Amino acid sequence: MNWRLILSYDGSRYNGWQKQGNTENTIQGKLEQVLSRLMEQSIEVQGAGRTDAGVHALGQVASVRLPGKWDPRQLQEKLNEYLPEDIAVLEAAPAEDRFHARLSARGKTYRYEIRIGTVPDVFRRKYQWQLADQPDLEKMRAAAAQLIGTRDFRSFCGNRQFKKSTERTLESIDIQQNGADLTITFRGDGFLPYMVRILTGTLVEVGLGKIPAASIPEILAAKDRMAAGPTAPAKGLTLVEVRY
Repeated sequence: MNWRLILSYDGSRYNGWQKQGNTENTIQGKLEQVLSRLMEQSIEVQGAGRTDAGVHALGQVASVRLPGKWDPRQLQEKLNEYLPEDIAVLEAAPAEDRFHARLSARGKTYRYEIRIGTVPDVFRRKYQWQLADQPDLEKMRAAAAQLIGTRDFRSFCGNRQFKKSTERTLESIDIQQNGADLTITFRGDGFLPYMVRILTGTLVEVGLGKIPAASIPEILAAKDRMAAGPTAPAKGLTLVEVRY
């Protein structure tokens, strides 16, 4: 039977979502270990997105085929019993046979969190980028407006060997500040490797006056990673939801 799992995790101590041959310390790897133990056979899990090392998730989606019959609640409870405490299964539900967490996805929402000033929030310090200076939000919004739409985002792709299409559609970039907490929410049909973090780093550079907001079209046209701003730290990024 095909299953759909919704997971949340604190990615601080993991080497990202995708399992790797040189480490077992990945979200996918931990989930497959537990499922293989429960099912007493090798189980492979497909994730909706390959979050980077140190990136978190509130609503990562995975699909997996499991033998036998399981009660959804029992499966969820068993997984949460054996998974590390920083990984949780929020929902386990039977899915249509053709459902695939990555291939069936129609869009994703990411959130990037920044703490402005020199005083950290001690309870959220692992999930925020500490930025000493206040950026100009109106300049950031002006730059963000030029990124909306269907465009070639190769300049914002962190994998220089990426061979597939780098065209994506950004539906919205919402920039809000509440006190010292600055939140940037990205909504789109899909994202390239490191794309959200590079977009964030570029928008912050605009806000700090290091990159002109008017240069965004030029950065896009360059199709060169070196034309964009720096990659923001992983710890501030969270995958909020996957849409189908």
